[in-house]
Amino acid sequence: MTILPGGQNICGISIGVLSLESYFPKPAGHIKNPSSLPFTTVYEILHGITVPELLNNPSLDMLAPILTAAKRLEAQGVRAITGSCGFLAMFQREIAEAVSIPVFVSSLIQVPLAYQMTRATVGVLTASASSLTDKHIEGAGCTGIPIAVQGLENTEEFATVILRNERDSMDLSKVEAEVLRAGQALIQNTPEIGAVVLECTDLPPYAHRLQVELKRPVFDLTTLATMMHDVVIRQVYSGIQ
Repeated sequence: MTILPGGQNICGISIGVLSLESYFPKPAGHIKNPSSLPFTTVYEILHGITVPELLNNPSLDMLAPILTAAKRLEAQGVRAITGSCGFLAMFQREIAEAVSIPVFVSSLIQVPLAYQMTRATVGVLTASASSLTDKHIEGAGCTGIPIAVQGLENTEEFATVILRNERDSMDLSKVEAEVLRAGQALIQNTPEIGAVVLECTDLPPYAHRLQVELKRPVFDLTTLATMMHDVVIRQVYSGIQ
């Protein structure tokens, strides 16, 4: 006889996602598109906290609703918590201290890993280089690691839709071209880059094309979330001895 404790309304959830409020398309590979992910997810919407607000006007006033949402995710039985925007890195420590399960709200947490693997400068593709501050770098544990940053704030389609929230419709082909140009500029400016980390959660849908173009390992939030799923929900190995 197997007796389970119960206490949860929905069971079998792997990763909980602290989700900024946004309504532009989320193609396959985006953390807010669960149909493309190899693990189960549940979402807590951070109503009123948008991409422009988090990037341009981050404030400690955001922390209380974020922590409340993280605790709700923990109460629902998720095994780990991530976020829908890498700029949540500035709150990584506070969120991790508020719950008793692993927290990885930013893909930037992989920067030290990428550096240890390559012993070379880590390239970071970010939504906005001008908004990426020492607080984000410190929050993700990247202080002291050589990084080169390329932002997308000077693009047309990406910046209009995602950074300025001027409309919800988005031309994915234009965004892909802008992301590829940004990646190429990153390598041209710093050829010694050994690996690339995509800070922005809107970039993983283009990770395959980036790797083909840049010929470097490409880390993103989906790779990190997949690893964390495998860490917090270990499976029995199959095979023969």
